[in-house]
Amino acid sequence: MSAARAAARIDLGAVRHNASVLARAARGARLMAVVKADGYGHGAAPVARAALEGGASALAVAAAAEARELRAAGIECPILVMGPLAGDDWEAAAEAGAEVVAWTPESVARAAAAFAARGGRARVHLKLDSGMGRLGARPEGVEALAEAAAAAHVDVAGVMTHFATADEREGGNAAFMAEQLVRFRAAAAALRPRFPDAALHAANSAAVLRDPATAFDMVRCGIALYGCSPFGGDPAEHGLRPAMSLVSHLAAVRTVLSRESVGYGRHWRASRGTCVGVVPVGYADGYARALSGRADVLVGGRRAPVIGAVSMDQISVDLGPGAQDEVGDEVVLLGSQGAERVSAEELAAARGTINYEVTCAIGGRIPRVHQE
Repeated sequence: MSAARAAARIDLGAVRHNASVLARAARGARLMAVVKADGYGHGAAPVARAALEGGASALAVAAAAEARELRAAGIECPILVMGPLAGDDWEAAAEAGAEVVAWTPESVARAAAAFAARGGRARVHLKLDSGMGRLGARPEGVEALAEAAAAAHVDVAGVMTHFATADEREGGNAAFMAEQLVRFRAAAAALRPRFPDAALHAANSAAVLRDPATAFDMVRCGIALYGCSPFGGDPAEHGLRPAMSLVSHLAAVRTVLSRESVGYGRHWRASRGTCVGVVPVGYADGYARALSGRADVLVGGRRAPVIGAVSMDQISVDLGPGAQDEVGDEVVLLGSQGAERVSAEELAAARGTINYEVTCAIGGRIPRVHQE
């Protein structure tokens, strides 16, 4: 798809800056940059390199194929595959020389076999469920997991957990992170004598920005790396710089008379004569239909509301009566123009979701343009 239709501009300088902010917040703990889901929609390999330049020393992904793609791009640092592996995924992880996560004796055995078949030893991170309730050994299963890891042909590179409510600083769930922290500390202390070289890691972006005590030996940061707030607020509160802008143009400008409608379902009708701009981006590009009538874009340094239903490939915006905007003028759907800014947090609130989904949803037919 031609960049003339729309483009996601990725500021790699912002990624480097954010990595340095997170490295400082970790207070001596190593930074593992999470670049799964194509770098949260930003382009995994370019942002991985920028994060490493900014202070990260390792990367994390969700799938073995993602690790393989990073290796194919020439990236040689440690890469942790955090997600569950099945079938040929174990061999793919071994082929990529990735580190893997295990939480059952069976997964330890699969890791050992896959890497041994390639003449090597698996580097395994033992995952403990301290309260997330997804993957990880529950307290009654930790000893069996540890025994399997000690007996197998593997090196235990890490002991890890994941926080369920680190991004909730207020309310009934705010204290749950501290509960998980206590549980993880106790379990990790019991495992430390058996695996003295294993790195302890628990903190995501929210945890490390909220409480440095969660850092341990390493932190795994994703959303903040891309300049988005893990708390859904203003990224500048934490010194973060948004890395992604979604930019298009006015494909058409037309005059609409009072009471005329725009878009499917005639959900919007003009209350007065106005100028309407058509922008060639829609829900197939990740600009959600839920933003219909709930979001603004930037045109000429000012806000223009999205009107009517978001279509698959187009949106319409109210430019205002007597607008002088012309076909070809830049439209910013996410990012800054002049003194105005539309943030991922703003779009997330408008569609009832989180900023992670806003950037990850930007579709594949929108080219990523990486800028230094």
